[in-house]
Parts: sequence; structure tokens; C-alpha cells
Amino acid sequence: MKLKQIISSMAILALTVGTIGCGKIDKEGSEDTEKTAAYPKKINLTYVKSPLNVPSILQKQDDLFGKEFADENIAVNFHELTTGPEQTQALAAGEIDFLHALGGTSALIAASNGVDLEILNTYSRSPKGFMIVTNDKSIKTAKDLVGKKIAGPKGTILHQILVAALDKEGKTIDDVEFLNMGIPESSAALSEGSVDAALVAGPAALKSLESGNQLVLNGEGLVDGIIVTAVSKDFADKYPEAVERFKKVEKETLEYMSKGSDEMFEKVAKEAGLTVEQTKEMYGWYDFNIDITDKDIQSLEDTQDFLIKNKMQEKKVDIKSLIYNLR
Repeated sequence: MKLKQIISSMAILALTVGTIGCGKIDKEGSEDTEKTAAYPKKINLTYVKSPLNVPSILQKQDDLFGKEFADENIAVNFHELTTGPEQTQALAAGEIDFLHALGGTSALIAASNGVDLEILNTYSRSPKGFMIVTNDKSIKTAKDLVGKKIAGPKGTILHQILVAALDKEGKTIDDVEFLNMGIPESSAALSEGSVDAALVAGPAALKSLESGNQLVLNGEGLVDGIIVTAVSKDFADKYPEAVERFKKVEKETLEYMSKGSDEMFEKVAKEAGLTVEQTKEMYGWYDFNIDITDKDIQSLEDTQDFLIKNKMQEKKVDIKSLIYNLR
């Protein structure tokens, strides 16, 4: 009887200790899991300062994302990837979480090719900031571009503007000699006289006009020039709270920008390599409201039609399903 009581007591003690121990492990494990689910250890985003990406310039210079996530000890890393293919490939490889300032054309092409991204919000709209310029005084309208050599980056908003402008005149891209070049190369080719017109944007457009070239047309009435912020779907699914706080910083940045302080323009001018006066002039070309509107969605639909028609996008995607807030 005594032996049975001793064994029984030992069993109860073991069970009690085991239960206490398991309770502690479960609690700690639960806390760790919750913390891991809420936030990553680091956030990687692109830094694109051109044409005049004021929000990104301020967010990087003032470490606004770093300050937002400081209490969670999350490292925020900026990466200077400026072309659409570079950006979307890095996101597909899991190296980048947010593509902060990605051309709408690049977002659609990537999504149609299977890159798992979501459009978090618009970054900017700038129909005035995308231009066709020339130093040939005989070229005054899109109709005058027929038969001319025109340089610019293929598959971009600028390319879309050229196609849309020709279409309004009953012409197509086949009615001009289009040379696929980056913006700096296009500007140089125009200066050298090897092309008749160039597709330019941002500071390059402003400097081109200041050097004596004339504006043929810009995107007004043709395209909205939508740039977006995209996020990895995997990241958004794992860390929805981090995504919401990212958007919070975006909104706070816009609130600061709305004051139009001299300090802001000085910071941006220095980073962009412009004078304060040039920066203020260009700033008027941009709408940085991040809210996606029905008009924005229609503009992206029109962009997709352009890409498919010009054989730069093979498969059509459901644009609304790509938008983070509408999923």
C-alpha cells in the first residue's frame, strides 16, 4: 500500500511539473509565432528618385520607414533598381518586398508573366511629365512625326504616348522610324541630330526644353502616366500589418509634402540635381495621391490593351484582382 502511494505521488508530481513546463513552452512558442507572423526581420524596397519621385526622396533622406519600424528592430533597406525588369525580377526572386515607384506598364507585363505581385496603391500620375520633343521647327504636331526618326524607351509610358498620339491622327507606329533607346541616349541622339524627335521625361524633359528644344506634345489627353507601388503577394499575405504601416508612412509623407516647405524643395532639388526653381516647376507636373480611383483602373486597362496590341504582353490579366485593397 505504501509503495502504491509513493508511485502514485511521483506520477502526480511528474504530471504537474510536465504540465507547468508545457504551459511555459506553449506560451513562449505562441508569442514567438505571433511576432514572426506580424513582422519580418527586414524590409527591402526600391529607391527610384527619377523623374521627380519626391515621396521616395524624402522617405530615404529622413529615414521615415526606418523610424516607423524602429521599435520592432526591423531593418529597412533601400535598393537602387530603376528599370521595370530589374525591379520585377528582384521581387520575383524574393530579394525585394516593395517596388516603390514602378511603371504601370512594367507591373502589367510582370503580372502577365507570372510574377506574384499586387498593386498596393498609385505612386504618381504625371501626363505632363512625359513628352515628345524636337529641334526640328517643321514638327509641330503628331501628324508631323510621320516618316521621322524618333528615339525613346520601348514598352513604357512614353512609348504609349507616341502610339496614342499617332492613333489620333489615323497613323500607327509603323508610320515612323522608332528607335528603342533609354531617355539619356534619346536626348543625346536628338542633340547630335541623328534623330528628329525624342521621348523624354522628368529632369531630362525640363532640361531639353531649357536647351532650346520644343515640345511636340505631352501625355495630356492621351495617357495618365500612372506609376504604382507594388508589393510581393507572399509578403502581403504574411505581414499584412507591416503593409498597412508602410501605407501609413506614405500618407504621412504626403501630408508633409502638402505644406510645400522650402526645406522640402531644397532636399529634393539637391538629390535630383536640380535648382529649387526647376524642382518647383516640375513638382507641378505630378499628382502624388496614392488612392486608386476608377479612372486609374480604366487607365491601366487602356495600358494593357496597348501592351497586348503591340505584342509586349501576351496574356491578359484581371487588373482588379491585382489591386491589394480589392482582393
